[in-house]
Amino acid sequence: MILTVTLNPALDKFYWLDYLPEDLRPSEEGITIRATKSLTSAGGKGINVSMLLAAHGIDTVAMGFLAGHTGQIILRDVLERGVSASFVWIEGENRTNVALIIRGHEYHPIHIHEEGPSVPPQALELFLRKYERMLRRATYVVLAGVLPPGVPVDFYKELARKAKDQNIPVVLHTGGEAMLRALAEQPFLVKPDVRETLRLGDMPLRTKEEVIAAGRKVVAQGASLCLISHHLTGDILVSKEAVWHFEAKVPLSAFRKLVGADDALVAGILVGLSQGKDLIESVKYGMAAAVASAEAEEKLCLDQGKIQAELARVEVRSYESP
Repeated sequence: MILTVTLNPALDKFYWLDYLPEDLRPSEEGITIRATKSLTSAGGKGINVSMLLAAHGIDTVAMGFLAGHTGQIILRDVLERGVSASFVWIEGENRTNVALIIRGHEYHPIHIHEEGPSVPPQALELFLRKYERMLRRATYVVLAGVLPPGVPVDFYKELARKAKDQNIPVVLHTGGEAMLRALAEQPFLVKPDVRETLRLGDMPLRTKEEVIAAGRKVVAQGASLCLISHHLTGDILVSKEAVWHFEAKVPLSAFRKLVGADDALVAGILVGLSQGKDLIESVKYGMAAAVASAEAEEKLCLDQGKIQAELARVEVRSYESP
């Protein structure tokens, strides 16, 4: 069983727009923006990972904090997609995250993210008890997404330590200080979230050389592997022994949106590893899942045939030894 942790789940709302008015300042008439279509889905990085895993027939349990009417919608969607759930309920309302996708600029969406409800100390204690029980069944643990209010910044570090004590590999799919602190617990794979800024801690990520240097620093601090997005169709994987570049030969015009593609990448890697593929073939499958998801109107492409079709367009080359 693969256990995913999404401490700050969301209800994702996507709106496709033919255009965005150049002047969005308030006026006497107000502003009306008409969407050509929309999509609603349970979200949060770990939940997205679990949904793709379940579509491949892999046993997966999603954990985190749910609240209010929005939490009920998230839970129903998760269960309907074949994901088992072990959430802790708290007061308040789960966040709603909005993505505006403008025609011709699909790979540069506009995101509006809410903060999420505050998690009280007693809910954290209950979560830890549930988490420790779930670890008895887990083959991998995915710690994913931003921390909600009330959760200490070293909470992922604590969760990673508990998994390490049980010899369970940890995939760290988050960013910021929470990610940096968890590196001391030697996660198996780190996929940093660098959507808001092209930096990893104090290190910029503008060039191939900067990405490799940042990946090496993450590995030096305890991770076995670090996978960093280099550009829209490329990722660089760094280990202690080697550096690989994965490139999907896909025109940007084929993309309908990018939201969820990173999560499909992580999920695809775990699918490959769970099916007995080696590391490189697993990352290739993850890249194919990410590309297929970016090309789909749905947040995630759950069609294994379409993912398999993208594998032929993923190229791998080794850069150098560190």
